Amino acid sequence: MERGSARAFGPEVAVDPAAFIHPTAQLYGRVTIADGASIWPNVVVRAESQEVMIGARTNIQDFVMIHVGAGTGTIVGEDCSITHHVTLHGCRIGDRVLVGIGATVMDGCEIGDNSIIAGHAFLKEGTVIPPNAIVMGAPARVVRERDSAAANAFNAWMYRENAEAYARGEHRLWSTAAFGERARAERARLETLHHP
Repeated sequence: MERGSARAFGPEVAVDPAAFIHPTAQLYGRVTIADGASIWPNVVVRAESQEVMIGARTNIQDFVMIHVGAGTGTIVGEDCSITHHVTLHGCRIGDRVLVGIGATVMDGCEIGDNSIIAGHAFLKEGTVIPPNAIVMGAPARVVRERDSAAANAFNAWMYRENAEAYARGEHRLWSTAAFGERARAERARLETLHHP
């Protein structure tokens, strides 16, 4: 796999040269993928009317569906992890947010920085989540406050490193001892950075 190698690209899609796009991803409409972002297998992104923007170092994992609302685009911030089988529809995701497996975030939702949306949560239209929230349920609600900046940034770093490895044809990076040492150092650095 090569960087920027998606087989299905519309003409308005803009991908930074340092982003990783898996060949099975399908990106159509006004879609912008920033530096260091990664788009994984079988992701579908469609922006027929509004726009979709994926921030720097954010990972969009396998089988994610991103679409726009009738009057709202989908904006995902920096250092986010949008995990497997998530649906984002016309919403805004802040920086350093993790959206758990199978969650749905609907039109007009706004998710504050450093938050975690639990797996299978359903955020109905117009839900506003403050920064540093833990969100669960269907319909979803804030169940706790916690600054997850360091943990979420670390998860995004793991995927950024994995994307670099995939671009080189290496698919077992996380299992190596050398990577484990680097990961421990990066986790400590991020803890210091986000919790001085």
